[in-house]
Amino acid sequence: MNSVPTLQMSGRTDVGCAREHNEDQIAWDANAGLALLADGMGGHNAGEVASALAISVLHPLLRDLPGDTLEQEVGAQNAVADANTEILFKAASDAVFNGMGTTLALALFRGKGVMVGHVGDSRVYRLRRDRLEQLTADHSLLQEMVAGGFMTAEEARRAVNKNVITRALGIEPTVEVELHHHEVQAGDLYLLCSDGLNDMVTDNTIAKLLMNNRDNLDAAADALVAEANRCGGNDNISVILVRIVALKE
Repeated sequence: MNSVPTLQMSGRTDVGCAREHNEDQIAWDANAGLALLADGMGGHNAGEVASALAISVLHPLLRDLPGDTLEQEVGAQNAVADANTEILFKAASDAVFNGMGTTLALALFRGKGVMVGHVGDSRVYRLRRDRLEQLTADHSLLQEMVAGGFMTAEEARRAVNKNVITRALGIEPTVEVELHHHEVQAGDLYLLCSDGLNDMVTDNTIAKLLMNNRDNLDAAADALVAEANRCGGNDNISVILVRIVALKE
C-alpha cells in the first residue's frame, strides 16, 4: 500500500516460566502497516484457540483498510465484531471451549498516523526520543479503581489481583474495541505487549531496554522477553515492536 510508512517490525512470544502452554498469538505485516497481538484465556488450553481465531479473522480484514480514519474505525469495529462472533461460535461447538476469550491490541499505520486499538489489558506504548508513553488504558477492574481515585497507579502495580479484565473478545455477544488515532514521527518506536511483560517489568525498565536496543528490534524484543522471565515469568510474554523509518504522504 502506498500510504503505509516505511516500517521495521519484530516480534517475540514466549511461554514464560510458570505456564505449560502459550496462549498468546501475534502477527505483524510491515508492508500492510499492521500489528496484532492477542492474549487468550480459558481452561483446557482454549485460550490459545481464542487468540489464534482472533488473529486469523482480523488480519485479512484489517490489512487493506484505507487511510481515511472513519473508514479505519468502521472497518476495525466490524472486524472485531466478526472475530468475537467466530470465537463465540467455536465456544458453543464444544464444551471444552466454554468461556474462552482473548484480549486484543492492534496498530494500523497509514500516512502520518496510526490507529491504535485494544480490548482488555494488552497494551500499546510509544517511545518517542527518550520518553515512553502508554497509549492504551487497560479495560480492567484495577484501571477503573485508579481512574476513580480509589487507588494510585503504584498501588495498582503492587496489587495481587491484576488480571480481572472488564472487556474481552468471546465473552459477550457484542464487544467494543477502543480506538484512538495518533500522529507518528520518523524514529518513533511502538510496542504492543501482553500483560506478561508489563506485569513483570516496570515502564522505566521497558524504556531503558528499548533505548539501549533501538537500532536492533530483534535484540530489543529478546531483551524484553528475557527481562520478564528474569523477573519471574509468571505468564506468557509477547511483544511486537514497530519503528517508523520514513513517512509517506
